[in-house]
Amino acid sequence: MLKTLLLISSVSLLLLLSCKKDSFITDSNASLYFSSDSVLFDTVFVSTGSITQSIKIINPNNQKLMLSDVKLMGGSNSVFKLNIDGNNTIAANNIELAPNDSIYVFVSVLVNPNNNNQAFILQDSIQVAFNGNQKYIQLQAYGQNAHFLKSKIINTNTIWSNDLPYVILGGLQIDSGISLKIQQGCKIYFHANAPLIVNGNLQVHGADTARVYFLGDRLDNPYNNFPGAWPGIYLMQSSNANMLQYAVVENAYQGIAIEGMPTDANRKLSLNNCIIQNISDAGILALQTDISVQNCLVSNCGRNIAIGNGGNYTFTNCTIAGFSNDYIPHSNPSLSISNGSTGSSGNLVADLNASFINCIFWGDSSNVTDEVVVNKQNGSSFNVGFSNCLWRVKNSPTNISATNILTSYPMFDSVNNQKMFYDFHLKAGSPAIDQGISTPFAFDLDGNPRTVGSATDIGCYEKQ
Repeated sequence: MLKTLLLISSVSLLLLLSCKKDSFITDSNASLYFSSDSVLFDTVFVSTGSITQSIKIINPNNQKLMLSDVKLMGGSNSVFKLNIDGNNTIAANNIELAPNDSIYVFVSVLVNPNNNNQAFILQDSIQVAFNGNQKYIQLQAYGQNAHFLKSKIINTNTIWSNDLPYVILGGLQIDSGISLKIQQGCKIYFHANAPLIVNGNLQVHGADTARVYFLGDRLDNPYNNFPGAWPGIYLMQSSNANMLQYAVVENAYQGIAIEGMPTDANRKLSLNNCIIQNISDAGILALQTDISVQNCLVSNCGRNIAIGNGGNYTFTNCTIAGFSNDYIPHSNPSLSISNGSTGSSGNLVADLNASFINCIFWGDSSNVTDEVVVNKQNGSSFNVGFSNCLWRVKNSPTNISATNILTSYPMFDSVNNQKMFYDFHLKAGSPAIDQGISTPFAFDLDGNPRTVGSATDIGCYEKQ
């Protein structure tokens, strides 16, 4: 009798387990895995052709799982094509996944390198829907209609023209004693692991109507607005006489980081009519170096301008502004400057000479009390001056010279933190209009004429 009961119980348990495996799990918390959350095609296509990669959709549950949809979000217009469980399609419905089983999705991309209107970075996604959930697999491919440089070291003097965009994978280095000249209108896109490291010389010759852009290579929303999308531009100790004119640096971890004094009579870096914005850390990070900056906008960076360990600096008609948004809180001063810094060997102090003329330093007041912070450490020469500037400070910096300082809101044209839209042109009636002193610079950031020989506007834009 006992044996009979045990046999009946065992059979019942087996039937119960069998029924459970044959049933579908409908819980919204059911697990679903992909062998990868993205598919990247990094092949350089030399002719029209198709490349195929695969990805697995995995059901780790002990019950069957119904995939209500697996579809290509770009539909029939996408350059990507799918083969789902053996069927060529752009979408499939009601796919049964057995317990602890998986299916393959094959992804192909067709790129025509002769199509000049085709984006050089091609993107789409696969949506996988189940039990009321949606998960996505990101697709990205690099087309041929760009110059692709992977872990490139430039070791001969080089000129880049604007015939095609440049896509940098793995990083770009300029050797010591070597010059890279970038002509107006060039667009350079950097992958997430790709810094620009300058041991030699960088010359950027943009124009007001044809700027040179340094950007991350994710151009789709929302990634095109993400700060920290690529490392940034690094001017090393051996680098000399760099010049950026009408350049735009966006969405990097650090915009321009520069270290070391020049080894000749030239300045280490000249920035003319440049825009540095939406940078995760410092827009300009300068350590004991020599730079001049004219008609530039540095805005919405984790630290807009950070200067340490002395050096020589001249900023003329610049707008330095910070406002908190969804990606970067404005929690640091727009300008912090010091003749010292802390290194592995202790405090480092060096001579500091810095002049700020006709500049705006402004930001929202939620987290920052003083937009300009000056730190003097004893043991070196210290000369820091501000002339005809407009700033928001509660505690005026000490150990400086300051003449004709304004503290009223500069009346920027538009500041919309929610939409991340910022226009730092001056409105009519701005206190910054006609309050600057005359300088040798005849044009503003837009290339518009400045008032020469009499009062000019404070900041990077001249009210027209």
